Amino acid sequence: MLKDRDRIFTNLYGQHDWRLAGARARGDWDGTREILAKGREAIVEDVKNSGLRGRGGAGFSTGLKWSFMPKGDGPRPHYLVINADEGEPGTCKDREILRFDPHKLVEGALLAGFAIGAHAAYVYIRGEFVVEARHLQTAVDEAYAAGLLGPDACGSGWAFDLYVHRGAGAYICGEESALLESLEGKKGQPRLKPPFPAGVGLYGCPTTVNNVESISVVPTILRRGPSWFAGLGRPKNSGTKLFCISGHVNKPCTVEEEMSIPLKELIERHAGGVRGGWDNLLAVIPGGSSTPVLTRETCDTMLMDFDSLRAAGSGLGTAAVIVMDKSTDIIRAIARLSRFYMHESCGQCTPCREGTGWLARMMDRMVTGDADLEEIDLLEQVTRQVEGHTICALGDAAAWPIQGLIRAFRPEMERRIRERGGDATRAA
Repeated sequence: MLKDRDRIFTNLYGQHDWRLAGARARGDWDGTREILAKGREAIVEDVKNSGLRGRGGAGFSTGLKWSFMPKGDGPRPHYLVINADEGEPGTCKDREILRFDPHKLVEGALLAGFAIGAHAAYVYIRGEFVVEARHLQTAVDEAYAAGLLGPDACGSGWAFDLYVHRGAGAYICGEESALLESLEGKKGQPRLKPPFPAGVGLYGCPTTVNNVESISVVPTILRRGPSWFAGLGRPKNSGTKLFCISGHVNKPCTVEEEMSIPLKELIERHAGGVRGGWDNLLAVIPGGSSTPVLTRETCDTMLMDFDSLRAAGSGLGTAAVIVMDKSTDIIRAIARLSRFYMHESCGQCTPCREGTGWLARMMDRMVTGDADLEEIDLLEQVTRQVEGHTICALGDAAAWPIQGLIRAFRPEMERRIRERGGDATRAA
């Protein structure tokens, strides 16, 4: 269990003042000028050595990502873009940071911007986050008024400006290149890669895109040292993490815990356990709606980190834990997610545009059992044709929940088809 002294987000539940005075009382903006004085390369190395992996879902090394930016200033400006377009179903961690600890993000933006040579940063915030956008803008205004941002940020001599940009609620704009397109005033559609944002990003300039949580933990890492952060969790899965626990639990919550915490302990300690007890658990989606579902037997021993969940055929994703008890119609639940991905597809790639609709319609038939047994294999085959054949990962996100369902709950799908009277012989 994470000790209180190791918590980064000390106002996660809004019990204290979220404005600048309260944030400073909790240690934010403490010694920021001295951290900047260490220099860009030293900051990047510290973040690398901390083992911080991106908290937006992919889990790529944050320090390594920063190091891809061009070293010299060059003729083109550098940009930092912070992804606050939190649209993954089940995920509500960034919302709490923006609402109750916005100065951690503002300070982190300054440090990250300095590290990558950016004099300007943009926070692309989900349009539905009305209160969160207000709080963030208030924090930015306070930082400017106190001289923490602006032409001489924190008295360091580094000019840094931070802008809050409201999105319009499109899930696809959570993908980094679609986010950049939207920031430029274009339709939110992913770009082909290469070139990658570090070379050609916002306005054709070198750009780093990071998640809100990834940026918000940077100041504490640099203050306490990379070895402290690296000492939490398992090797290559280090640090603290915000977990969002929802669904059939007694106390849904967002909680900061140590990486690699057992899933069962996470649910029982912080969410009050599964409704009806652990034996009433049917399945868990461990990392937001796009990650494959886990059966109860797998959940008994599962560790919540990138590598453990990948080994189990799922993923940590955004660490949004969706708990389903035995009252759940698991096929209907996955069909609902299929409709979501069909609705949110930008339509640019044929496999995704056509495939997500096909998958959603097929899943609707699986819910009622109006299918043949052989169509289960056909359904998986189509997910494989979508997965890995699109510009961005939305096609993968549509395919993985269905693949997880077939892998874990195929007997239930077959039972429903047989009860309806559908089998392989009916097609003949």
